Amino acid sequence: MNEARKQEVIDLCQKMIQAKSYSGEEDKVADVLAKAMKEKGFDDVMVDPYGNVIGCLKGKKPGKKILFDGHIDTVPVTDESVWEFPPFAAEIHDDKIYGRGTSDMKGAVSGFVCAAKNFAEDTNRDFAGEIYVAGVVHEECFEGVAARSISDIVKPDYVVIGEASQLNLKIGQRGRAEIALETFGVPAHSANPEKGINAVYKICDVIKAIQELKPTSHPVLGDGILELTDIKSAPFPGASVVPEYCRATYDRRLLVGETKESVMAPLQELLDKLMKEDPKLKAKVSYVVGEETCYTGEKITGERFFPGWLYDESEDYVQNVYKKLTEKGYTPEITQYNFCTNGSHYAGEANIKTIGLGPSKENLAHTVNEYIEIDQLVKVTDCYEGVMEALLV
Repeated sequence: MNEARKQEVIDLCQKMIQAKSYSGEEDKVADVLAKAMKEKGFDDVMVDPYGNVIGCLKGKKPGKKILFDGHIDTVPVTDESVWEFPPFAAEIHDDKIYGRGTSDMKGAVSGFVCAAKNFAEDTNRDFAGEIYVAGVVHEECFEGVAARSISDIVKPDYVVIGEASQLNLKIGQRGRAEIALETFGVPAHSANPEKGINAVYKICDVIKAIQELKPTSHPVLGDGILELTDIKSAPFPGASVVPEYCRATYDRRLLVGETKESVMAPLQELLDKLMKEDPKLKAKVSYVVGEETCYTGEKITGERFFPGWLYDESEDYVQNVYKKLTEKGYTPEITQYNFCTNGSHYAGEANIKTIGLGPSKENLAHTVNEYIEIDQLVKVTDCYEGVMEALLV
């Protein structure tokens, strides 16, 4: 990485940060990314119906396809005044680029593009295979849903997830599901509550029973957490009415091998038992279904069930990448992500060989004063070229 190449990835990262891109509003950053791919010699750049940007750079010989996946949407900035530096200015202070999306994950996407260009130049394209870079939309809402379109188009042999890892290799993660618990009561005037059935009281009984369920567990990924995250009743405000409806949402962290059926089964069994014991209890559990509008106008919908995944570190492709990175002077650990990524689709649903490798710290995502260290940005670009060397040459 000479000085010109270092400046190139810094410049692209800054341009991407300056293009504000909340979920569903990624059009400006998509334009920046597509333009950069074209300028850097990608053979093909396309935008799919969701608005995902997919660039391809081909070697002179046939071979494997490697896909570098990074989302280009960000969570919102709720109050710009509390940021030390403007969240969309991409200012550099103390060798860090500050701004929303720097570590999560426009830095990584910038590294993908520049690494692909560098690798093509360094090999004179004399490599076997094809390099794809995808800037993915709506990941913050739906991990893995927009990615389904990308894998259908590309059909990759390997996927690299660029989520923050401090240059360590990630070979797995817990998945995530959102589960809705609903209870149905009978409305009545609150002056005569005995004439109704209070849905909130009923859901409280169910919530207490759910807390007694034993979580599933995995020796590497830990527990399959089931945590209550919100609750609401109707009508709201109550205005002297016994609530006839109540809904609670649970966040369920998924382990390898867990399916929609296996996760739901103990909850449904519990509800069946409780409703048998209490004829006035009417309750149901289901997966939350989300729908959002993409910047292209396309609707993106999906059941909020994003599987976990885990590969063995002895897998050849993992060891080949590890060896190449160590040859280049890096000292990566092989671990797992603590959060959900698009790997839920590639590895969890499609069984595509996947690793995670990204710059900066995992705990900077979604924070005030988010930043990426320039040193990490430069090094990850070099690492991505190393991945290409390991898997395509």
